[in-house]
Amino acid sequence: MDNGPANIAALIAETLDRPLSADVRAIADHVRKQHERTAAILAYGSCLRGVSTDVTLIDLYLLMERDQDVSNNPLNRWAARLVPPNVYYAEMTEAGRTLRCKYAVMTLEAFARRMHPQTSNPYFWARFAQPAALVHASNERSRERIIAAIVDAVTTMYRAALATAPARSEMLDIWRLGFEETYRTELRPEAGHRAGEIVAANRTFYADAARLIGKPEALPVSWKQRRLAGKLLSLARLLKAAFTFEGGASYAAWKIERHSGKKIVLSPWQKRHPVLAGFMLLPRLLWRGTIK
Repeated sequence: MDNGPANIAALIAETLDRPLSADVRAIADHVRKQHERTAAILAYGSCLRGVSTDVTLIDLYLLMERDQDVSNNPLNRWAARLVPPNVYYAEMTEAGRTLRCKYAVMTLEAFARRMHPQTSNPYFWARFAQPAALVHASNERSRERIIAAIVDAVTTMYRAALATAPARSEMLDIWRLGFEETYRTELRPEAGHRAGEIVAANRTFYADAARLIGKPEALPVSWKQRRLAGKLLSLARLLKAAFTFEGGASYAAWKIERHSGKKIVLSPWQKRHPVLAGFMLLPRLLWRGTIK
């Protein structure tokens, strides 16, 4: 009888190899042409949960082998080292439709390091404890490093969740309560039902992950301290976006239009100065609760 993956690494590898829509592959190829030395590309978020790409952004992580491949701009490279990742916006036309993408860029080494609880707040490991897809890997070594990093993320998340949930909690409730705490470390927490929706949509994955991880030691965690640190880091990323978020004005205009129904027309000045214009629009996004 087939009892599923034999270990957690096999489960992660199977999940990362999931089939992808043509839209996700198309925009990933589009973005990779702008970053030719990409070691790996991960897709995550709502685009993998059946939400139409006509109404949502496709979320990607581009992971680089070397620090100098993150950006040609020394300031952007420094910013990525100090407060990773750098975030960019891209769009393309495919078969008469506009595909939109928000993608993060950092080194593969920095990405893997931040899946451990000792070196990062939940910003990274909580995101990638949710099922992702490996869109591209430059070689087998990069693929293996990605699998190992995601294994660390899922294990860290489960250990943190065990420390959060009351004794004898149901397995899916453990994951849900853990995710709820990690969302509170963001500058803008997700809606209260989001954690439950994510766990319910991936119940088989989380059941298998808990079984394969076994009974690890719960992660000693002060959520009060992590909430404070997480919100400060979120603010730092927001401020950093004023200088590094290429395409920010177009992203902000689309996001505001989507949530308010009001058309945002960029002025000639905003088009000539997209980084500053994007930063000027960011408070409107934050006020409307649309920053992710």
